[in-house]
Amino acid sequence: MNADYIRNRISQLRIKKGVSEYRMSSDLGHSKSYIQSISRGKALPSFSEFLYICEYLGVTPAEFFDSSLEDPQAICELNQYARKLSPEDLNALVKMAERLSAK
Repeated sequence: MNADYIRNRISQLRIKKGVSEYRMSSDLGHSKSYIQSISRGKALPSFSEFLYICEYLGVTPAEFFDSSLEDPQAICELNQYARKLSPEDLNALVKMAERLSAK
């Protein structure tokens, strides 16, 4: 992993979320060019800003760095729902996932 990975991943997840660089910068409380400067290689976020970016994008830091995940936002959302399920419902979800992944 390097700085280019971080920049590209932020851009990829931002686009998947359907948010412009300007909007994301504004939503995070920065100048309109903040995310653009990251995307263009002029800056990198601090660690605390990186955590805010992950939260904004709907991913955990682990999911952010897991390049094998095509849609980490959906994985994170599914995980949030799964945490609220009863053991029986969670087991049913696991069985459904097994069946769907076998296709």
